[in-house]
Amino acid sequence: MSRVVLALGSNLGDREGTIRAGIRDIAALDGVELLAASGLVETPALKPDGVDEDAPAYLNAVVTAETTLEPDELLAALHAIEHGHGRVRDVRWGDRTLDLDIIDFDGRTIATDDLTVPHPRAAGRAFVLAPWLQVQPDAAIPGLGRIDALLAATGETPRPYPAEPLT
Repeated sequence: MSRVVLALGSNLGDREGTIRAGIRDIAALDGVELLAASGLVETPALKPDGVDEDAPAYLNAVVTAETTLEPDELLAALHAIEHGHGRVRDVRWGDRTLDLDIIDFDGRTIATDDLTVPHPRAAGRAFVLAPWLQVQPDAAIPGLGRIDALLAATGETPRPYPAEPLT
């Protein structure tokens, strides 16, 4: 079994409901056992040119799981879940119903045409680091450092979103 860290985000439609459904869909995958889910945080939309205050805000969460799937198999399964929730990939960093990212895959370094792990931008994204810190306070990104220090370095504090626990 490999331990994985997955990030979830949504800024269109019923954001909380979609993230909850996405977590249920991940937990239902053959070869995946959900271990923990963070609370939700809310952040402004991040676009290639920076924060877009006019776009709908995101809800984000992180889950940890164990899997027998290979990285490419897990990625394909996550893309199928996104698609099932109406995800459209027309615009890079565009608004989305559901975004699922592999942040860490058992501490491995992976670089293929379709997948880079650790996620190349996770170390600078408070909306990934803050919920990850909730479920793995001692976690680190290989080669970059502990997530608590990386979160502090962002200078950001994502706002907790009031919701019942995700699992």
